[in-house]
Amino acid sequence: MSDSLRTFTLSDFDFELPPQLIAQHPAAERSASRLLDGRAPEPVDRIFRELPGLLQPGDLLVFNDTRVVKARVFGEKSSGGKVELLIERVLVGGPGQEAGNEVVAHMKVSKKPLVGGVLHMAGGARGGGFDATLLSRWPDADGPLFRFSLASADGARPHELMERHGHMPLPPYIERHQQTGDDPDAAEDAQRYQTVFARAPGAVAAPTAALHFDDAVLDALAQRGVERASVTLHVGAGTFQPVKTDNLADHRMHSEWYEVPLPTLAALERCRQRGGRVIAVGTTTVRTLESWAQSGQASGDTSIFITPGFAFKVVDVLLTNFHLPKSTLMMLVSAFSGYEHVMGLYRHAI
Repeated sequence: MSDSLRTFTLSDFDFELPPQLIAQHPAAERSASRLLDGRAPEPVDRIFRELPGLLQPGDLLVFNDTRVVKARVFGEKSSGGKVELLIERVLVGGPGQEAGNEVVAHMKVSKKPLVGGVLHMAGGARGGGFDATLLSRWPDADGPLFRFSLASADGARPHELMERHGHMPLPPYIERHQQTGDDPDAAEDAQRYQTVFARAPGAVAAPTAALHFDDAVLDALAQRGVERASVTLHVGAGTFQPVKTDNLADHRMHSEWYEVPLPTLAALERCRQRGGRVIAVGTTTVRTLESWAQSGQASGDTSIFITPGFAFKVVDVLLTNFHLPKSTLMMLVSAFSGYEHVMGLYRHAI
């Protein structure tokens, strides 16, 4: 039966994932990671540095150039209780305006403060850190996130405060989390949990499919005649949020900010004119390009939820990492490559 005619439920995207298969540290070299070639009915095991030879002159690789910020900050309530914020977004008043002092964050605390309550982060404003005043829930009164106003003694902006006092947020499946600033892996994480072309700060999670690219692979792609372009989607923590509703239509998708810049729009047109393929590096790039195609807007917020039956308008080829069971990302890759084919690739890998 065609995926477009089949009704999928959450259980269709569940599978057994042995914990030992989730790497807790990256490969010594980015391009030494394993690559599963799923173009043919039978998968082929390769090494990532072989990628340039699998692409064609005239193809266009589109990357997400977002940069992960040190968004995880620890502090205390006025009562002394411990609190942790994961700052998801720095708010701006409107198009073209500079970011202010308001942020949107996830909050981990034993008892949530009332609106107007002040959290003392990294020692608080009097102790060299900053204060966070709770303004409301976000994006509405029932929203899962919280809106704060940040203030420090020297008037530093949110991104500067995160750089000073924050920690790199790692995915929940990486279990060696930092609890203080003393994690011996923190320096490695700050370097390796960024892509080599990360430019625009704002993500709380890396576009992981692009982590395997290094300068040698990029040079080989250029020599092969493969063009490169970038989009920006600031990956939020919602990317790790499991789907909990058996009926996929009942899932409330998280929202993220994206941009498709003018040079990339021009590169997409050139690629089409010469008969090349648009190759999306990662699911965030897919969501960005298909959001643009669907809405006609080159920038804005997207909560696009791609499931089997979705009609792709831009992306021809997808390069992606493996994903967790019951995740929206499993649904996206199944929509792109076909449910049975994707599940077969996962059975091969596991």
